[in-house]
Amino acid sequence: MNSLNIFVNKYFAVFVLVVAFIAYLLPDVFVGITGYITILLGVIMFGMGLTLNLSDFRIVAKKPLPVLTGVVAQFVIMPLAAFIIALVLQLPPEIAAGLVLVGACPGGTASNVMVYLAKGDLPVSVAMTTVSTLLAPLLTPLALLVLANEWLPVDPLAMFLSIFQVIIIPIALGLIIKQLFPKTVEKSVRALPIVSMAAIIAIVAGVVGANQENIAATGLLVFAAVVLHNSFGLALGYVTAKLVGLDETKRRAVSIEVGMQNSGLGTQLATVHFTPLAALPSAIFSVWHNISGPLLVSWWGRKSQKREEALEEKEWKHYK
Repeated sequence: MNSLNIFVNKYFAVFVLVVAFIAYLLPDVFVGITGYITILLGVIMFGMGLTLNLSDFRIVAKKPLPVLTGVVAQFVIMPLAAFIIALVLQLPPEIAAGLVLVGACPGGTASNVMVYLAKGDLPVSVAMTTVSTLLAPLLTPLALLVLANEWLPVDPLAMFLSIFQVIIIPIALGLIIKQLFPKTVEKSVRALPIVSMAAIIAIVAGVVGANQENIAATGLLVFAAVVLHNSFGLALGYVTAKLVGLDETKRRAVSIEVGMQNSGLGTQLATVHFTPLAALPSAIFSVWHNISGPLLVSWWGRKSQKREEALEEKEWKHYK
């Protein structure tokens, strides 16, 4: 199971791209998945609840600055960046609202894997994902009401209830099941990453299938907006962490947490509260941040390797 998890994580972006391409060619086969997005997202959040530990919350109490920095950056940088990009690129109203929506979502669970691979501070990353997810019912509708209401009408109460249903309730159920059946859960959690990734792939396929014509008309524009949005999140998250004095491992954690969104939640909310077209930025975000994340991890890895080689060479010269 561990080997399978490593394989799926390594080629997840490829799987998403292939399935998205097939859904674009055969939209009628996948469009029906959109009716199950809420259930699929609930499965992902239930799995998150099964993996949570009390230690995740103790980290927030003992070292609140890194988590607080990341969460504030998450709900300030990403929605504002989306708003500015939408204005500069003059995006159509539905796509503009959808971009702000994915920016206002909490961090995605895939970010924890990327932080681990980047040799970042994993406990801080998990705590940030948890806190931003629990705050999402309040902060996501608020950000949309402030920034996206001019493009599409936002009902913050209805959105709060939707997020509560698809995030808080499944996570709470996961926590309860873990307390009641700890040994069974411990044996099953190894399969959760694969289940979550399969659910994300299914969500992307459904949205791509439902928006095949819209992608043909606006795909390049939306893709450019998503790439800019994700890049701003990764870069500004790192800069913010550096400005408050966090060390390199925490900078990497904040960068990835801010740049990688829970795009599955964005897709679900856009489908329920806006239009299928508004879900397009979230679907493309699902594809792109699973490409940019590994690219950033590889760049950091090469940078660290060069630094280590330089230190070894310096030590060798000193020894000689």
